[in-house]
Amino acid sequence: MAINVERKSIKFLPDTKKVIARDFTLNTMRTTEIVMRVYNMTDEEAERTINQILRDFSKRHRNITRIFTKHFNKVKHVLKDMEIEVDDLTERKKLLIGSYFTMEYSVESAAFFNPSIIEDPDQSGLNDDEKRIIVSFRATGEGHISSLVFRRGIIDKKNNLKFHPSGKLIDEAERVKRYRYNKKSFEKKLEEMDVPRKLYNLVLDRLPDKFLYPEIRKIVKEILENNLLTIEKQKVLREILWLADSHYELKFSLDTDISERAIFPIAETEKKGIEDARFVKFTNDKGNVDYYATYTAFDGYTIMPKLLHTKDFYHFKVIPLHGQYAQDKNLALFPRKIKGKYAMLSRYDGRNNYIMYSNHINIWEEAKIIQEPKYPWEAVQVGNGGSPLETEKGWLMITHGVGPMRKYSLGACLLDLDNPETVIGRLKEPLLTPNEQEREGYVPNVVYTCGAMINKRSLVLPYAMADYATGFAIINLDELLDELLNSND
Repeated sequence: MAINVERKSIKFLPDTKKVIARDFTLNTMRTTEIVMRVYNMTDEEAERTINQILRDFSKRHRNITRIFTKHFNKVKHVLKDMEIEVDDLTERKKLLIGSYFTMEYSVESAAFFNPSIIEDPDQSGLNDDEKRIIVSFRATGEGHISSLVFRRGIIDKKNNLKFHPSGKLIDEAERVKRYRYNKKSFEKKLEEMDVPRKLYNLVLDRLPDKFLYPEIRKIVKEILENNLLTIEKQKVLREILWLADSHYELKFSLDTDISERAIFPIAETEKKGIEDARFVKFTNDKGNVDYYATYTAFDGYTIMPKLLHTKDFYHFKVIPLHGQYAQDKNLALFPRKIKGKYAMLSRYDGRNNYIMYSNHINIWEEAKIIQEPKYPWEAVQVGNGGSPLETEKGWLMITHGVGPMRKYSLGACLLDLDNPETVIGRLKEPLLTPNEQEREGYVPNVVYTCGAMINKRSLVLPYAMADYATGFAIINLDELLDELLNSND
C-alpha cells in the first residue's frame, strides 16, 4: 500500500550571496612581489587603496580588518627575507597586504542539500504546541568544496514549518588546537592507515602517553629538518601530522546567528569537503543531552569518518572515528545507549546496512549485517537516512536505496527496540522517490536525507533533491508503523 506523503511548499535553494573571506595563497616569489609593491607605495596611495577596499567589502563581512590582519600575519615571514621590519609598515599597508591574500568564497553557490533535522537545545519562549528546530545542510561552492551550515525554525502541532530569516554575514569559527591525544589510540589509528611501525615510532617514542598538538608538530618538524629522509619517509611523517591535524575544536562568536555559522574545511583531512553530517540528540544514562554528528571528511583522495560534538552549536569538538568498521560513509549514531553500549549504523562495505556496538563512542571494532538489497528499487545498494528514531513499536530507520539508472529513493524499516539487529518490518516500496520537479539538478534522479524527526505523531522528513536543493515531507507516523508491522518482511 502506498503511504501518503505530504510535500511541503517550502524549499531551500543555493544562495550565491553567502560568502566567507578565505586566505588566497600564492607561491613565495609572487608573495614577495606583492609585498614589495605595497611597501613601495606612498602612504597616501596605500591609504586611498585600502579605503576603497573597506568601502566595498565592510558590509559583506563581520570585521573585515580582523581578517586582513590574520592574512597579513600568514605572509609576514617574507618580510624577514626582504630585510623589511614589520614596524616599518603603517597599519594601512599591513591591511592592504592582507587584502591581497584574501578572496571571497561563496559557500553554497552550487548546492544546498543533504539535510538533517533535530530539536534546538533552546526551547524557551515558545507556545505549548511549538518546537524549535535546527536543520543542518551540506553547502557546496566552487570546486565542489562542501561545508556545514545551519538554519533555525519553528514547527507547530500541524507540522507547519516557519524558518527564521537567514543572517547576511557568514562567519568561520576560531580554531582551537588543544585536543589531548591518547598515544595508544593514536597508534591504533596509524596501524589502520598502514603506517609502518618503525617509522611512526620515530615520533611516538618521544611523546608522553597524553600529548597535545604542538608537541607532536614540533617533533615531526625536528625529524624532517634534522634527518636525510627519503621522499617516502617524509610522506609518512606528514601522514602522522595529517592524523594529528584531524583533531580540533571550533568556537563561534556569541554574536553570530546560527545561520551565520559555517563549519568550513580547515584540516588537511577534509580540505575538499565536510560531507553529509548526520545529527542526533543523544541522551546519556544520567539524562544529560549532547548533540553529535557523524560526517565524512574528504581530502580529494581519501575519506575519513569523523565525529562532531556540541552542546550549544557555538562550541564544537571534532575527532576521527577509529576501528575496522568505521571506514566508510553512512555512519549514524543511535540517540541513546543500548544494553550499556553505544550503537551505530554503518555501511562499511558500501552495499549493506550494518549495526555496531561499542564501549567507546569513537572506536568501532564489531559489526553485524542487518539489511541487504532486496527489492528492485534498491538492488545496487542500501544505506541509512540518518540516526534511528525511537518509537513505542521499535526503532524507525529511514533508508535509501539505489536502483536502475542510479535512481535514489527513500525507504523505511523497523528495528526491534531491545535488539535492533533484528528487522521486524521493511517497506516493499519506496517511501519517497523523486518526482518530475525534483529529479532535475546537479545529480539527477536522487532524493536523500541525513536525518528526520518525529513531531506530534508525524515523521518530519527533510530531503535533498538531485544533490542541489532541499525540501520537506510530512508522513503520518501511525500509518507508516502499521505498514511496516504488516509488511511480513
